[in-house]
Amino acid sequence: MKEFIMQYSQEAVHELSVQQIILNMLIALVLGLVIYLSYRFSHSNAVYSARFNVSLLMMTLITTMIMNVIGNNIALSLGMVGALSIVRFRTAIKDARDTAYIFWCIAVGICCGVSYYAMAAISTGMIFLVMLVMGSVKANNRYLLIIHANKEVSAKEIEAAVLQEYKGQAVLRVANRTQGQLEYIYEITSKMIENKKEADVNPIDLLRNIDGVYRVNLVCQNEEMSR
Repeated sequence: MKEFIMQYSQEAVHELSVQQIILNMLIALVLGLVIYLSYRFSHSNAVYSARFNVSLLMMTLITTMIMNVIGNNIALSLGMVGALSIVRFRTAIKDARDTAYIFWCIAVGICCGVSYYAMAAISTGMIFLVMLVMGSVKANNRYLLIIHANKEVSAKEIEAAVLQEYKGQAVLRVANRTQGQLEYIYEITSKMIENKKEADVNPIDLLRNIDGVYRVNLVCQNEEMSR
């Protein structure tokens, strides 16, 4: 069995020509640019990272280069796996979609490295169209309305004011009562904030007008880590 594996690995190895290597890298470059454009179009200015986008293009080319080296060599592929296993990636992912883009680049690099151009091109085209349509989906941002007031203020007065402003849609998450102060934390949606902006109303100013309320904070809970 051992002799069969060694013989098979030696017979299966074939060195790529210079023209084939150049063709693989050129097609990987073109498809990498498609991924580059897709990432640029599907991310907003606040989330977009130019350096990460360039690294996606580089990752596509590097994966293609690795596959050109490995080819059908089983022994070399096992050695490459062992060498790459020592690498530790600790870069924080800002957006959940970034992981999908990383796998996309690796898959394109593998296809180009083994000369599966049709598979790489068709798959990249379909994913590109999907990201153009679905890339505009925004994160479901939720807001925390944090109210601090003196103990002299009636708790019912604050609850009634929030109930009136948000028509009963604000969800009470935390209610703390200490010896010196009151703290309320309500969860509201981005749609409620947009409705207030359209009505030219600032919810923070309305709640601060209550006597005894000395601090009102509006905190955004975002899925991304870039802010």
